[in-house]
Amino acid sequence: MTGIRLDNMAKVYGSGGSAVRAVDDVNLSIETGEFFFLLGPSGCGKTTLLRMIAGLIDPTGGRLLFGERDVTHLSVEDRQTAMVFQNYALWPHMSVWANVEFGPKMRGKNADQRRALAGENLARVEMQDFGRRKPNQLSGGQQQRVALARALAAQPQCLLLDEPLSNLDARLRLHMRGQLRQMVKSTGTTAVYVTHDQKEALSMADRIAVMNGGKIVQVGAPEQVYNRPANRFVADFVGEANFIEGKVALEGGKARDFAGGARRIDTPVGTLFTADERCGPAGSKITCCIRPERVGLSATGPTPQADPAAAAVPATVVSSTYLGEIRQYLCRLGTGDTWRISSLADRNKAFDAGTPVMLRIAASDVAVIPD
Repeated sequence: MTGIRLDNMAKVYGSGGSAVRAVDDVNLSIETGEFFFLLGPSGCGKTTLLRMIAGLIDPTGGRLLFGERDVTHLSVEDRQTAMVFQNYALWPHMSVWANVEFGPKMRGKNADQRRALAGENLARVEMQDFGRRKPNQLSGGQQQRVALARALAAQPQCLLLDEPLSNLDARLRLHMRGQLRQMVKSTGTTAVYVTHDQKEALSMADRIAVMNGGKIVQVGAPEQVYNRPANRFVADFVGEANFIEGKVALEGGKARDFAGGARRIDTPVGTLFTADERCGPAGSKITCCIRPERVGLSATGPTPQADPAAAAVPATVVSSTYLGEIRQYLCRLGTGDTWRISSLADRNKAFDAGTPVMLRIAASDVAVIPD
């Protein structure tokens, strides 16, 4: 197993004024044994980048290293990678067992070695009892497991996964997330996973690189990317977000600290507080980001405030949507803007449309979006 390093990797299609930079000077380091995700919308360059790592697409510029080995211009076979495709790409005329033996066979393993690797990896994905079946005799989830077993049996230095769960139904996709992560991590293989599904990335990744327009705009652990987005695109793409413009409050020419270092932000809907260290100097104009589930919703009127650095913003309920475990509200602020608020569904109480409410926001839940 080995780590991966990308130095100024680029892919340009076309030339002159019609040139398209699908991947734009990407620099990235992926640690040995890491389950690393490339996340972004369609057309952002994530699949192109994955295919350059695999050797399926030649880069226009830059360098790719597996450990200390430069593999930029090596063939697919010489890179010792294995790929799990969106449509699984199993050989339809081969049995499950023959599919899984295929990789070791191409790597020169003898019959006993191939049999041992196939058995070990089919057992890992709990498909050892389906060895004689053909792919068309399996469900989508079973085919996905076989595709993963085939990739792992090849003993790759790097495992590459191109949206492998996207063809499964929602319930099975949710079930497979934890299982897939557990299976990949148990091998110690360095894995790179492409997806446009934010929840998939947040629930499975060790680290995430968010891509937009061929560039990486943020790299970090799931909690970091979600709670401290690097810019408005990341905040808006990775989960839902409410935004409001504000200015770091002044007091005697200095930004006022409040309750344990939180900073006061003056906004059109009143005072907010933030503990985000990216707040900036006094007088700075900033954008605040508040996740829907971080907002407390209560009836109007005085209530005990345990946290002195928590803001209270009046609003009116526009609509309420029951989603099972949560209820999502659309609330209109005094400015006319609307925010989405998510709270645990209480079967005995819900705020009807037109109800005046108070939105309560702790300083730790207000992220500052850098310019």
